[in-house]
Amino acid sequence: MQKRINIQNKRARFEYEILDKYVAGIVLTGTEIKSIRLSKARITDSFCEFNDQGELFAINMFIEEYLYGNAYNHKPKSSRKLLLNKKELKKLNKEVQAGGLTIVPLKMFLNDKGLAKLEIALCKGKKLYDKRQTIKDRDNKISLDRVKKSY
Repeated sequence: MQKRINIQNKRARFEYEILDKYVAGIVLTGTEIKSIRLSKARITDSFCEFNDQGELFAINMFIEEYLYGNAYNHKPKSSRKLLLNKKELKKLNKEVQAGGLTIVPLKMFLNDKGLAKLEIALCKGKKLYDKRQTIKDRDNKISLDRVKKSY
């Protein structure tokens, strides 16, 4: 039985308002996928951007070097190409260039075939008062759960 890999970016849900979600494949080398299968990756500081050819890349995604990689090991913080349909890429590119939107990775996981996938989201940055409201809502939910549990 294969271990479930679920690397999340919890900070993104607090910092950004999520408008639309997509699931993208990632172009990886052999040592990168082996490190991901060992849960040795972080996507907290990462973001996505387009290059001149209209290809989408994940920037600042940290994948730790594979322990047994030798000379064939990868760079931990290199940019990695994301795989989406042409239609989705054009739509995302148009949305990012039109307004103050950004593309942020939310979750990295392995699908049923063992391929690494990245759930990305088209996001709009939250203001300070929106973040405060999020904190208030979370605290209210916790206190409500405590009251329900006591009864």
